[in-house]
Amino acid sequence: MPETTPPQPTTQITAQHRELLDQVLDKWSLQVLDRLCESPSRFNELRRAIPVITQKSLTATLRRLERNGMVDRVVVNTRPLAVEYRISALGKTLQDLIDALLGWTTATMPEVERARERFDEHA
Repeated sequence: MPETTPPQPTTQITAQHRELLDQVLDKWSLQVLDRLCESPSRFNELRRAIPVITQKSLTATLRRLERNGMVDRVVVNTRPLAVEYRISALGKTLQDLIDALLGWTTATMPEVERARERFDEHA
């Protein structure tokens, strides 16, 4: 008789899971995290790196990521004082996932575009 493997327990997506995923995978967070994985940045450096983001959206994104422990806000003792954003130890655990998501998006975009075209032709 063939040996069967026991079923793996499934993770239930709770409201807490959904909230965290929404905040980490939202429109701007992936880009901010990707940039901060490369190097710490000041606010205006992030704005230049992501030129389509508004100041308000960047501020909200950084606060949300800081609240969730993904980003550290560090006051740099210069004249005048400056603030630098750095990926936290917890945020670094996302780097491989971010790279995988961005790689998957790049690799599958032609197929997605073809699917969209087929759908739009029949809609």
